[in-house]
Amino acid sequence: MTQYIKTFELRWADVDANLHVMHSKYYEIGAHTRLSFLGEEGFTLDRMRELKIGPILFREECVFKREINAGEIIAVNMLLTKCRRDGSRWSTKHELKKEDGTIAALISADLAWLDVIKRKLTIPPLAAALIEKMPKADDFKYSD
Repeated sequence: MTQYIKTFELRWADVDANLHVMHSKYYEIGAHTRLSFLGEEGFTLDRMRELKIGPILFREECVFKREINAGEIIAVNMLLTKCRRDGSRWSTKHELKKEDGTIAALISADLAWLDVIKRKLTIPPLAAALIEKMPKADDFKYSD
């Protein structure tokens, strides 16, 4: 897969007191994009529940470049920046782009898989295959 993109229309409910989209919505959009990709590749919430696993977030950072306002439509991509070959840990970045192509924000996140019963990191079946399907950033590298 060369790219994965989700589009979002920002709502009035997403706006803060400064009349632009509140910072927490950016993080929600990034998480929704990641989980949408996983679901579309077969790692649905039901499948994760069945395997007793879930993605766990170690770090997430957003760099805000331009305001986004209610009513705007943005496109959000997901790119793998680094990962372990076994798929146990991975890092992504998202570019949130306005309709004219302007980058409004950049989100980066470091993730892994959690066994929700043992409360320990794990490697789910097919994790490496799933990672291989993720679109790669130009500077992608394996971390092991």
